[in-house]
Amino acid sequence: MKAVRLRSYNEMPVIEDVPEPSIQSPLDVIVKIGGAGVCRTDLHIILGQWAEAMNQSLPYTLGHENAGWVHEVGSAVTNVAVGDTVILHPTPTCGLCRACRAGQDMHCANSSFPGLDSDGGMAEYLLTSARACVKLDPETEPKDVAALADAGITAYHAVRKAIPQLYPGTTCVLIGAGGLGHIGIQCLAALTATNIIVVDRNPDALKLAEQLGAHHTVVADGGQVDTVQQLTNGGADVVLDFVAEEGAENEGFAMTRSNGSYFVIGYGGTLEVPTLDIISTERNIIGNIVGTYNDLAELMVLAQNGKVTLHTNTFPLDAAVEALEELDAGRVRGRDILVP
Repeated sequence: MKAVRLRSYNEMPVIEDVPEPSIQSPLDVIVKIGGAGVCRTDLHIILGQWAEAMNQSLPYTLGHENAGWVHEVGSAVTNVAVGDTVILHPTPTCGLCRACRAGQDMHCANSSFPGLDSDGGMAEYLLTSARACVKLDPETEPKDVAALADAGITAYHAVRKAIPQLYPGTTCVLIGAGGLGHIGIQCLAALTATNIIVVDRNPDALKLAEQLGAHHTVVADGGQVDTVQQLTNGGADVVLDFVAEEGAENEGFAMTRSNGSYFVIGYGGTLEVPTLDIISTERNIIGNIVGTYNDLAELMVLAQNGKVTLHTNTFPLDAAVEALEELDAGRVRGRDILVP
């Protein structure tokens, strides 16, 4: 089968023929990929930024946002059958450790992360686990929802955590209306009555944000912190930072009011905050990584009811490098999806 393989760091991946995966254990599932999202994390992987954390062995197949159809199942699989349409939680988990038992399965002590530490879904077939499969309406097209497996669940997870602070009358600032941010706007609009302010440097992204439910938009032209503070009378109750690099991380904290919460979702920058500023204002800094299986299942209910939609561009698998270059150049609105 064809697969998008990373052979060396700091070099674009190549399309290669590799053997199809095979069932190894009773709970294994092989999925015929119908859509694989192209994510900024893939660019970080190519640069080697995940090498130490994930201990990757090169070469391997990229792709951690995956949806498709069940192709083959292990002998103990009962929740899905051959032919079912599925979206895959990005981290197959054990179900037995304390984190899994507590419903925090994205912190599973024994999970894998296809596309980061093992072969991912930018290929014709992917080996995963029954525990990763969320069964979908058979009319769902995998290419239309694939990016919800990571971009979607990550945005939803952050919004879900912020809900107790976003009662009517509050304000939430969302930094970055791109691949994750445009999903976050829709989740906020569907789940809360908060006032939504979106900050982005791209006018087209801000137009999309308005269409998706933003009440105010702010151009990131250097004066965005002052503008947000004026709009919020001193700062937002919650700031969701989908950028968190190139200075956005420190601006996001500055946009957060006393006793508010700054959620770090994007990454790449360094947050520099005097400890006095934290204790004197009781502002919270909250990290976010992916989300739980239940987060993904809940998000798919919203998606299948039309309350969260992905704005996507599709590419054939052979055009993976072109899609990655588009993303790196900042030309992507929404998400690019590879379709084998």
